[in-house]
Amino acid sequence: MKHDSYKAFIIQKAQELGFFHVGFSSAVFLEEEAPRLDAWLKQNYHGKMAYMSNHFDKRLDPRLLEPGTKTIISFLLNYYPEQTQKDPEAPKIAKYAYGQDYHYVIKDKLKDLLFALREQIGDIQGRAFVDSAPVMDKVWAKKAGLGWMGKNTNLIHPKNGSFFFIAELFVDLEISPDGPIKDYCGTCTRCIDACPTDALATPYVIDATKCISYLTIELKDADLPSEFKGKMENWAFGCDICQDVCPWNRFSKLQQEAAFEAHPEFLNLGADEWEALSKESFQKLFGKSAIKRTKFEGIQRNIQFLKKHN
Repeated sequence: MKHDSYKAFIIQKAQELGFFHVGFSSAVFLEEEAPRLDAWLKQNYHGKMAYMSNHFDKRLDPRLLEPGTKTIISFLLNYYPEQTQKDPEAPKIAKYAYGQDYHYVIKDKLKDLLFALREQIGDIQGRAFVDSAPVMDKVWAKKAGLGWMGKNTNLIHPKNGSFFFIAELFVDLEISPDGPIKDYCGTCTRCIDACPTDALATPYVIDATKCISYLTIELKDADLPSEFKGKMENWAFGCDICQDVCPWNRFSKLQQEAAFEAHPEFLNLGADEWEALSKESFQKLFGKSAIKRTKFEGIQRNIQFLKKHN
């Protein structure tokens, strides 16, 4: 039995909660993605992110991850900020980490949505995912027609660019899927040309071991690899280069989520203040931010590497 009558309700409720796009896809085995993921892992493009090679089967089949799942509902939540860091010489932080940690903000919204769905429908099974389980977020969002996968491996929406978070609800309702849209990257190679570490040497494939986001966040080594001396372009947490240069991001709209507003003290931090940042100040500024993922020691490592090798 199809439950398409609930589609409009889900979309309306999602928009009330701040999501700006919602799409639906059928919970099936990702046949096309399986050989791509296998090849990517065999090339060791995931580096020291061991979790990427775990749960291979569950990553490709949502019904193994959450039995009974029939539909994946994908959501996009904008994070494009109105203001950016004031000091152009300060270590750079990726825009997605300006405000409160998105994992918690979005999880709360999806719990509210699931509660509203159960009130409307009855006892349905559902589980929310926010970048925290073996779920191929971008693939499901692409299947649901929420954008195409760009050459920089980010999902790109034709009216909103790519500065957004992706999340999912796995539900045991059968809802008609939305079809994918076409790829509009065309002959453009701006993201590939702009990447200072050649992480995008192969279009549509990212070598995470060369990606500044991986190096500054995921890599836990005592120091960053010497081959990246002079190539980090002052990024201390994450990197927005391949998004900043993407022509589709001229359509990015300012985000409306209060929780994603940057701490004003953070935006005003100068280069010297970053270097002198104490553990207590770090905790005060970033205790609720995704930046805490690197811990104080990780940010210090990155800043010292930039200071020595920029």
